[in-house]
Amino acid sequence: GEEMGKPVCATGDVHFLDPEDEVYRHILLASKGFEDADESLPIYFKTTEEMLQEFAYLGKEKAREVVVTNTNLIADWCDPIDPLPQGLFAPKLEDSDGELKRLVWGKAHELYGENPPKLVTDRIEVELGDIIRCKYDVIYMSAQKLVQNSLEHGYLVGSRGSVGSSLVAFMSGITEVNSLPAHYRCPNCKHSDFDYARDPAHPYGCGADMPDAVCPVCGTKYVKDGFNIPFETFLGFGGDKVPDIDLNFSGEYQAKAHKYTEELFGSDHVFRAGTIGTLAEKTAYGYVLKYLEERGKTLPKAEMNRLALGCVGVKRTTGQHPGGLVVIPQDKDVTDFCPVQHPADDPDSGIITTHFEYHSMEANLLKLDELGHDDPTMIRMLEDMTGVNAREIPLDDPETMGIFCSAAPLGLTDDDPIVGKTGTIGIPEFGTGFTRQMLVDTQPKGFDILVRLSGFSHGTDVWLGNAKDLIMSGTATVNQTVGCRDDIMLYLISRGMDAKLSFKIMESVRKGKVKRGGFQDGWVETMQEHGVPEWYITSLSKIAYLFPKAHAVAYVMMAFRIAWFKVHEPLAFYSAYFYRRSQKDSFDADMMTRGLDYTRRKINELRNKPTLTAKEEDLLVTMEA
Repeated sequence: GEEMGKPVCATGDVHFLDPEDEVYRHILLASKGFEDADESLPIYFKTTEEMLQEFAYLGKEKAREVVVTNTNLIADWCDPIDPLPQGLFAPKLEDSDGELKRLVWGKAHELYGENPPKLVTDRIEVELGDIIRCKYDVIYMSAQKLVQNSLEHGYLVGSRGSVGSSLVAFMSGITEVNSLPAHYRCPNCKHSDFDYARDPAHPYGCGADMPDAVCPVCGTKYVKDGFNIPFETFLGFGGDKVPDIDLNFSGEYQAKAHKYTEELFGSDHVFRAGTIGTLAEKTAYGYVLKYLEERGKTLPKAEMNRLALGCVGVKRTTGQHPGGLVVIPQDKDVTDFCPVQHPADDPDSGIITTHFEYHSMEANLLKLDELGHDDPTMIRMLEDMTGVNAREIPLDDPETMGIFCSAAPLGLTDDDPIVGKTGTIGIPEFGTGFTRQMLVDTQPKGFDILVRLSGFSHGTDVWLGNAKDLIMSGTATVNQTVGCRDDIMLYLISRGMDAKLSFKIMESVRKGKVKRGGFQDGWVETMQEHGVPEWYITSLSKIAYLFPKAHAVAYVMMAFRIAWFKVHEPLAFYSAYFYRRSQKDSFDADMMTRGLDYTRRKINELRNKPTLTAKEEDLLVTMEA
């Protein structure tokens, strides 16, 4: 370095943080088949003092120069950089804000008349104000055009996540979920009634559960609407959350949706969202087991678990999000934000993904989640076979509602050993053994309860050891327990608590922060001052994750429609259901045509096996249906 006039720097070749982490590297290298996996190298992150000792052979002054002086010199030469530019860089769609406003107000007038109720106009104005001020209108209009294109091709689109919390999303046609409180509206003269469901004598969580009524103005039968979902669960207060609009397209249409996105923004501005595959706990445990076996060692189970956990989360490979597309603004290049690559570094792959995992860029770039899903495909098939418009199926149909409590509407007895005490086998959301038992425990009589149950089943530490115990012990009714994240905010506000504080508590609970670190100072006292029961506060402290209500509503709407066909058009239902199962190689025609006695014997035989292969599990589900 001195001969060439170049500064020399000491580096540590760091592969792990602390000296005791070295064993994890040995295990990981051994899993890749390296012969020198157990070679011990001090390549942990050393302190300055340790580095000076390492280079002491250069003499005190030279060691300090290469360890401290020159490394700082290079650091000072570097400009401060951010891996990503700051702010949201949304693409442009011509007149997106104007088009969004026209769509929303046009639909509002179509449903609620030329002078919609103040509750409706206030909500729209607040939402549109935040959306346009934060320049989220492009995100909305991108999703709107994608949904419209799918509907024009005859496929319904299901919304995921909290987008259904937005009334603007409903009014612009992105979601079928109307987030207003439960209400009546007249399809003829546009008269509406929001007061009926507000009456404490009959509080309704959603319009579908309200009794039928006629418009007092023109005598037309009212439409029952509204699911009572606050906007803040989608965009926060003042639009401080970048909206993430997730859509479930039919698996048959998904590729066309992706193609249409490229038509909207240009193929060189739409990229698949990259993912980083990390080591899972089960795989890591297998690595530890193999490592010890190869070396003839045994360790206590607790130590093996510790070694496995030390390896968890290490990057294994890169991949692609199943439906996530990242859109680059027209005046930018993807490399302004991140490199691009082929998934798993496969140069023969025709797919190009972002090199950064999407969550690191979610505040900067528009991501559209265009996932493939079975339900829209199933509904399209059922509509084609029966001529029934699924969107017109009433969500309070008594026979359909009946199968969530009993198998009787299907002509079966409630003590059937195969079917059990409900008729929901084969119905999305409510067809597994776990969810069917939940139905037996709660005996739901309304759509709002089904939404809550969907929240229970998708949440973590929400049902077992929590809501189930409260309900079964009589401490609380199903309606009083927490099913979805929105329930917390709505309940705390109803107790007179500040809306922003209620939102903060909801966000902390639903992310598991309260379970991990407890409530923030003053929160418990404030809840107690407002009459929140102790059992409710304890229940919140147990929750690790909560589903958004809008997601649950969208899923249950799709499930209820499919259930309607099972009850009223069984031939079409089974035709579509078994066809979908055969697509996944989960249908054995020979077994399914041998009669009822054979099927029952085969089901019992599979149920009694200690373990089932994935194929046997799929076959069991098909035979039960």
